Amino acid sequence: MAREFQRGHKARISDLTAGTDLYVGVQIAAPGLTFDISCFGLDAHEQLSDDRYFIFFNQPKSPEESIQLLGAQSGDTESFRVTLDRIPAAIQKLSFTATLDGSGQMSQIGPGYIRIVAGGEEVVRYAFTGSEFTTERAVMLGDFYLKDVWRFAAVGQGFDGGLDALLKNFGGEVAEEEAPPAAPAAAPGFAPPAQAAAPPAFGAPPAAPAPQPAPSFGAPPAPAPQQPMHAAPTIAAPLAPQAPQAPSPYGHPQQPHHPQQPQQPQFGQVPGQGAPPVAPFGQQAPAPFGQPAPAPYGQQPPVGMPPGAPQGVPQGVPATGAGLQAALQPYKETATGQRWTPQNQQLMRVDLTMGGAGVLARQGSMVMYQGKVDFGYKSAGFVGRAVGNATGQEMQLMRCTGRGQVFLAEEGSHLHPIELQGDAICVSAESVLAFDESLQYEVRRVEGHGIPGGALFTMQFQGTGTVIVKTHGTPVVLPVTPTTFADCNAVVAWSAASQVIVSSQVRLRRNAYPGHSGETVNLQFRGAPGNFIVVQPYEV
Repeated sequence: MAREFQRGHKARISDLTAGTDLYVGVQIAAPGLTFDISCFGLDAHEQLSDDRYFIFFNQPKSPEESIQLLGAQSGDTESFRVTLDRIPAAIQKLSFTATLDGSGQMSQIGPGYIRIVAGGEEVVRYAFTGSEFTTERAVMLGDFYLKDVWRFAAVGQGFDGGLDALLKNFGGEVAEEEAPPAAPAAAPGFAPPAQAAAPPAFGAPPAAPAPQPAPSFGAPPAPAPQQPMHAAPTIAAPLAPQAPQAPSPYGHPQQPHHPQQPQQPQFGQVPGQGAPPVAPFGQQAPAPFGQPAPAPYGQQPPVGMPPGAPQGVPQGVPATGAGLQAALQPYKETATGQRWTPQNQQLMRVDLTMGGAGVLARQGSMVMYQGKVDFGYKSAGFVGRAVGNATGQEMQLMRCTGRGQVFLAEEGSHLHPIELQGDAICVSAESVLAFDESLQYEVRRVEGHGIPGGALFTMQFQGTGTVIVKTHGTPVVLPVTPTTFADCNAVVAWSAASQVIVSSQVRLRRNAYPGHSGETVNLQFRGAPGNFIVVQPYEV
């Protein structure tokens, strides 16, 4: 039975099917509109670094045929064959998109979906409608992404631009439009075919006839035009007219003009330029081209300004134009189509339009937001406050809901998104910045007779969602072995299945337990292979 995904839901492919040869079908339609459905093969930086992995109607397969465009079939507007174990290591993500060909908006579409079929059986489906969009002309429907294993995410994020906006978002280049060719025969639309045949029963599509490339709008695919040797035409500048020679000052003989014998350029003079003009007696000669003019005779530049600096212009004025854009380019907002997106090491962006559920974040951690977002106080209740005060694991939280993006940070701490897929992790409350409201969390007691007061407390998060952990500096993740010891002041998190044993010689966090007496202990971690601890280079 197929799993029904909502926007923002994610799952391992291995949890959906044991196969790696998959059929991906997309159904999207609207009266009078046509759509281009494509697949972008992206690198680890989510950029289209190799345009051979942009799979669309004019390029229906990748070089090794790990991604193939199959065309409309089985009720799908477009379909693909994806063989995960043949995708090269440089490709870390496959983004399936739909763009409008012509005028229109995504709000006009009817019910649609993207689905995965394995072995002839549909294993997952993400359904959407036009009510989820407004003026968008392109939408990212779903992603296959590699995060230790291949996973699938229902995205549903729109762009106001069309295919050009998607290409620029993924770092691709948009070719200049050429003169339109003669009008071809009527192009077939991407409406679903009338037949209701079952989808191909592969692991892969049937091996009998090889799938034909998708039609190129009613005409056979034209061979790719050869790129000219020079991308830009050569521009021939007109020769500058020869200026009439000025009469020489009184008392100076007229210099003969010999155009056949060019003079050697002076130092700092561009070859081919004439000699700098000679100023009349008593006047200052103009500076050579590209060099600042010296100060007038008898005058010194103002204090604090270098000789030749322009007068009346404030020093340190930032550059404008292309230089300013180039300077700001590395700091532009990063939108990856995921619910949680790090903007840099200290800033996290959460897209509330994905996933449906709200986000719980530490009060005061919001630094900016876009769209219509509601912020509300999240009460822990009387019991929650009592437990938090008694254990040192109290969290003052706010609830973020609505349709928009919220940017979170706190005191320049490094932020790390940890995605949970039904598993659990233990994190100290003071190391938590935000988490999905769908996660379950509770205070967990770590027993130990060597701890003054009798116990150590931490927060345990479990379920499906993401928790944002903050650290001082870049942490290290260590596997748990029988000889793994850690300072409680430096431990940030550990896998919930790890066994914690109390040892000695390390100070405990002041508010880790009630009645701190200043005695020192440390923790020893044990567990089966796969368990871990996270340690920061800082002692709280």
